[in-house]
Amino acid sequence: MKRSALLSTALLTLSLVTLTRSAAAPVQITFWHSMEGVKDVVAGYARDFNASQNQYEVVPTSAGNYRETPAKLQAAIKAGNAPVMFQAEFTYFNKLVGDGQLVNLDKYESGLDSGFVKDFYPAVWKAGEVGGVRYGLPWNVSTPVLFYNAAALRSSKASVPKTWTELEATANRVRKGRRPLLSIADAWTFEALVSTRGGRLVANGKPTFDSPEAVDALEQLARMVKSGSAQTRTLDEAVGAAVDFVRGQNIMVAASIANWTDFQKLPFVELGAAQFPCEKVCTVPIGGANLGVVKGSSAQEQAGALAFWKFLMEPSRLADWVKNTAYVTPRKSVQAALGDYYAKNPYRKAAYDQMDDTTPRPTAPDYYTWQKYLEDAIHKASTGQMTAQAALQEAQRRASQ
Repeated sequence: MKRSALLSTALLTLSLVTLTRSAAAPVQITFWHSMEGVKDVVAGYARDFNASQNQYEVVPTSAGNYRETPAKLQAAIKAGNAPVMFQAEFTYFNKLVGDGQLVNLDKYESGLDSGFVKDFYPAVWKAGEVGGVRYGLPWNVSTPVLFYNAAALRSSKASVPKTWTELEATANRVRKGRRPLLSIADAWTFEALVSTRGGRLVANGKPTFDSPEAVDALEQLARMVKSGSAQTRTLDEAVGAAVDFVRGQNIMVAASIANWTDFQKLPFVELGAAQFPCEKVCTVPIGGANLGVVKGSSAQEQAGALAFWKFLMEPSRLADWVKNTAYVTPRKSVQAALGDYYAKNPYRKAAYDQMDDTTPRPTAPDYYTWQKYLEDAIHKASTGQMTAQAALQEAQRRASQ
């Protein structure tokens, strides 16, 4: 009888220990991101967060670039093993919301300090809302800027153009056997080009690809290519485009400030960067991604994802993020900590200087698909296959079906 009692006591004690250990185990927060080039930096943030508390364990995974991750995420959702937290490029983020695949974060937003929320740039914070509901949280933010070969412009005694009219005139003047502007058939930078003319590519959730402002913008690009002052490339031709830039075949290109770290690696180029050229107005759509919480995650997992996001938003960490990636901080107050850094890197300050003139990207869920039609139109008009108006009208019809 004594032995039985002792055995029962031992088993009970063992069970209690097991239960205690189980209860103390941190909740795992799987996090898929597209920051392959700085995956070690992201992994370091996760390690620091995990070491700072014992409730959650963030497990980051570099899942591929923005164009690769959507298919992977959908396969994971279908298989029932989706990540808790997902970095969604802005246009794909809106599609995820439209498909009902992200968690409504309104209840978490209501618990945030109002001063903290107001510290975010308005366009950045607004980009996480769809239909007045919070689904996304900001992290990596960029703006399009004008990269240029500073030595080539200087030798031609040309100034950095401040408007698209000036850019075309400059490109014509400094040709000398090269095609000065590298024109990429990219929806985002085309959005910016149309925005500077006072237009929009989406209005009230509907495509407006053939608006007068869009036609005017594409006519300019097509005209420059035809005259020999620009060279057109698709996004799939990025490697070839980089080679041409190094060779001096092209000396200007509009692209994300986040490309600074890649461009800076190019040999034989004295790299410069300036604000995206204006035209009628000075405005640019923000680029980057939101962090979203995938539907099906538990309340504890959602709380853990929010805790990690707050950790990423701490000023010292955001300042470190900017220095490591060339992204722009989503929080205004962090700029003060970057004064000395930008003084040493004045070209990278170009993106920060236009943050007050930013707008969110189109929020229509279908714009994620429509972009391809738009990029096809840019390519067809730029290569002379169709007029700008006809190409954009075709894109409009495809998007309206």
